This record gives sequence, structure tokens and C-alpha cells, in this order.
Amino acid sequence: MLARFAVSVPFLALLSAPLAALELPLPPPGEDVIGQVQVIKAKYEDTFADIGQANDIGYLEMVAANPGVDPWLPGAGTEVILPTRYILPSGPREGIVINLAEYRMYYFPKDQNVVHTYPLGIGREGWGSPIAETRITGKVKDPAWYPPKSIREEHAADGDPLPTVVPAGPDNPLGPFKFTLGLSGYLIHGSNKKFGIGMRVSHGCFRMLNHNVLQLASMVPVGTKVRIINEPYKFGISEGKVYLEAHAPLEDEPSNSSVVDKHAALVDELLKRTDLLGQRRLDWEVVREVVAAEDGLPIEISGPESGLASTTNGSDI
Repeated sequence: MLARFAVSVPFLALLSAPLAALELPLPPPGEDVIGQVQVIKAKYEDTFADIGQANDIGYLEMVAANPGVDPWLPGAGTEVILPTRYILPSGPREGIVINLAEYRMYYFPKDQNVVHTYPLGIGREGWGSPIAETRITGKVKDPAWYPPKSIREEHAADGDPLPTVVPAGPDNPLGPFKFTLGLSGYLIHGSNKKFGIGMRVSHGCFRMLNHNVLQLASMVPVGTKVRIINEPYKFGISEGKVYLEAHAPLEDEPSNSSVVDKHAALVDELLKRTDLLGQRRLDWEVVREVVAAEDGLPIEISGPESGLASTTNGSDI
């Protein structure tokens, strides 16, 4: 399994201990790629949920990066990829940026040359998280939860009635901290369940691992900008080469996720990045492979003019 990354991903390290929280230096101006792919050896009792929680990686990120590995019992000694190399989201590097398709948040502290990145649980089908620009409007430690009427009705229909208020504590689904947003009804908060981070599980809010939300709470002031995007395809430059990171698009209707639709969406994103090409050429065969894999790993799709050759003009991707 790892052979496909040895050539494609030059930054790969073998770890014997969990990573610290993902605080990474920003790349030089004009570059977009941060971090490095890591590899660990699973212990007998490990699951992807356990490994993800220890390394600030969402469940579906782990599954996508490790095709063919059993997420519930990888097996003692199995090499497991930690997809901790990222292309930064497009747009301004300020405040909080949430990429729904990536199940991931990026926080750019003001006047610091670093970025913090965390996995998220997002809105499930029928309760999708919004695409919007807003701000942090409030911060609350040990919040009580007041389930809205729609959620109480849903639980009642399933035979699981909810009280009108759930006090702070281990049974509170908001966890130890919540941020309110300038979007009515939406929060960034912790969770009383470790499983579900990095998946579509919520009623539209953004769930975080509790140690992550507490760290974020110590850094992010009220008034911080929050930009919520949905970009399954991210392009970036590193050392003069173009990289592509592909994630499975969020589609409530499977009919909207055909290969043609995916390729059209990718080309639309590429056309927004007029800074990428110049003297560079894209290898469209590699592009197709990256889109098909949807493994969330930044893969080089170009080189200098004398490097990778373009196999097509891109019009028939």
C-alpha cells in the first residue's frame, strides 16, 4: 500500500508516538502546502477512531488515506498512513476557515506565522452545514444545551424524548465549550462522543474533539472571522510545482456525483487559480488518478516545463 506514496509524497515520516496538536508553520509567500504525511504502526487494540483522536485526524480522513485497511481492526504492526499534509484552502489566510468537503478547520492567528488545523463533524444529509461568511459572536464554557423544537420532535419520533434543557456535564452533546456564530442556530462546539468527528453527524453545527475545542477557545477571540467553504478539490504550489488534493464531494443526491460532474467541478476550481499555470504543464492522467482516488493527500500533478508533460490539453478530462 505504501509504495504509491513513496514516489508521490516526498515528505513522509515513520512515527512511534502520537503527534502533538496540529500547529504548522505557514509556507513562504506564493506557496500553499503544509505538513507532512506520517506513518505509524498500529497496535492490536487500535481503531481508526482511536488513532484519529490521538493525532487530530477525522475518521473519514483516515479511511480515505488507508484503502484496504480495516478501520475497526487494522491489526498489530499494520502500517497506517496519517494524512497530515495539506493544501491550504484558497482565499485569505485569516481567522477561521472551514472546508466542509474536507471535514476540517484551519485557524490563522493574527500576526503569527502559523496555522492550527482540526478535524470536524459537520451537518448530516438533510441538516447540511451552511456555506457562508460570519464571525464568532460568543464563547461559553460548560454550556447547557437547549434542544430546538425540531430536534426534540425528531428524537420523540424515534422514541428518545429530550428534555428542554440538558445541563453541562458528561451527557451534554455540546461538550466543554461552545462558540456561537453570527448564523442563527449554528455553533462550533465540543462533543460527548469521540466517534463522529470527521463525519456527517450533526444537525448543522460543527463538532470538535474536546481537547481541540478547548485549545481553540484559549486562542480565538470574539469577533474572529469565520469563512465556511465547500471545496473538494484544492490546488496549491510547493517549490514551483502544482499539487492537487481531492476529497469525496458532499452530495445529498448520488446522481449528482458522476465522474463527469466531478471533473467539471475540478476544472471550475482550476480556472479560479490563474496563478498556478504559467510555464507549468499539468499531467492530466495523474489528475484523473487523484480525482478517482479521493484520498485527501496532496499529490504533484505538474512540474517545470522540462518536467511532467501534459498528456492532454485538459479539454477531455
